[in-house]
Order: sequence, then C-alpha cells, then structure tokens
Amino acid sequence: MNDNTNSAADQWLVEHGAVLYSYALMHLRDSHKAEEVVQETLLAALQARDRFSGAASVRTWLFGILKHKIIDQFRRDAREVPLDEPEAVADPDAGDEDNFTEAGHWRNRPASWGNPEQMLESRQFWQILQLCLEQVPERQARLFMMRETMENSSEEICQELGITPTNLWTMLHRARLALRQCLEKNGIAQIKGER
Repeated sequence: MNDNTNSAADQWLVEHGAVLYSYALMHLRDSHKAEEVVQETLLAALQARDRFSGAASVRTWLFGILKHKIIDQFRRDAREVPLDEPEAVADPDAGDEDNFTEAGHWRNRPASWGNPEQMLESRQFWQILQLCLEQVPERQARLFMMRETMENSSEEICQELGITPTNLWTMLHRARLALRQCLEKNGIAQIKGER
C-alpha cells in the first residue's frame, strides 16, 4: 500500500471506526467478529474507493459495505451451527399463554411509549435495547436486527439463512415479545427523548 492508501484508511478508522464497530457489535454480539467485519469493511472500501462517486457521505458508503459484511458473517455462522444445538421448528403459539387470554386479547396491555420517533433518537433507548438484545437468544436477536434495523425483507432473510417463513415469523414474534417485556421492565416508557 502506498502512503495515500494508508492515509485514507487511517482517516476512515479515526472518523468512523468507533461507530462502525458499535453497529457491528450490536448486530453480531461478539467483539472479535465485530472487529473482523469492520476490518473487512475498511479493506473493501480501500479496494473500491476509485468507484466511490461521492453521491453519499463516506460514512453512509462505509455503512452500506458494513451491512453486507455483517450479512456475510451471518451466513458463515449459519453454516457453522453446532450439532448439539439443533434448530427446532417452533410452535408459533408457544409461550403466548402468558401474554394473551384464550380469546386472543392482551393480558397486560403494552405500555405507551409516547413519541416513537423521539424515542429512537434517545441514547438511553439504544443502550437499553442493546442490553435487552443480549438477553434474547442469539439467533432471534440476529433475525430481529436483520429485519428491523438492517431492513432486509423476510424473503431475503429466509433465503440467506436457509429458514422457512414460518420459522422466521415465529422467531421474530418471540424476539419482539421478549424485547417488549425487557424494555418495559427497564423503564423505557418513561424515557422522554433524552439524547
């Protein structure tokens, strides 16, 4: 590498490295894997920087590359599922008896979270969400993040991870219920958009 290449990589790492790492860690829940995908992102950016048109900011461009690297890591992880942890096709209604009556109504109505857009801008919300995601089974948390924050379609997720739409729906349902309970238990309804 020449000095210009080293200079660009160093600048990206200083300006964007911490944010890229935090994002990767939130999705992968493993510090080593997060470091690895950030390194892969910066390397891919260096290799493609001549094709970067500048239509978006450098950070947006790097995040686009990072999202693809995270999905690549999910694919690698999906191929390496240990044999002692078989993925059972779950019953979509399992566990719902605690949340719903026989007629299908909420036993405990979800608390009002106020203004959702303001909530998403709250640093405290993201810290609590990260803590709650760590309590959700890893595969459910991964699918939740792919669907809700990376905005992958259900079809893309099923195809990339080799699962059925029913299994995806079941795991997302369970992840959402667990996250809702954890967020409410940790006072998320009281946050008023603090930054």
